Amino acid sequence: MSARRAVTLIRSDSLAGSVEYAYAATAPADARLIFLAGACPLDLEGATVGVGDYAAQAAQCVANLRTALDDAGALLSDVVSTRVLVASTRQADLVTAWRVVRAAFGDHDPPSTLLGVTVLGYDQQLIEIEAVAAVQG
Repeated sequence: MSARRAVTLIRSDSLAGSVEYAYAATAPADARLIFLAGACPLDLEGATVGVGDYAAQAAQCVANLRTALDDAGALLSDVVSTRVLVASTRQADLVTAWRVVRAAFGDHDPPSTLLGVTVLGYDQQLIEIEAVAAVQG
């Protein structure tokens, strides 16, 4: 669990207000940055969870992201930014994954990029979530 919140989310009145994320985020110079590998939809044995199911894979990625953050002494609320990769050419699949990820973050809506990609690294993998977090204390 993080000692003090280090992340400040920045909104802009000069950009569209309809987006579901902050446009920028900062962390103080003395914050400890945590660079997380892409969270994948893998179980403890390394098998892909939720084959063919974008929402199930996004949920597993979020669960694995939470675990990695916890191991580093951080929470989802310490995340500075995310990148959500979705193996699909269909915007609806990206939206399905995004809804799961966005819901997991609750009131903390860090800057995020949502990308459709051709293929990801594991067999039958549809989703991957990269993140950077910052903690103080």
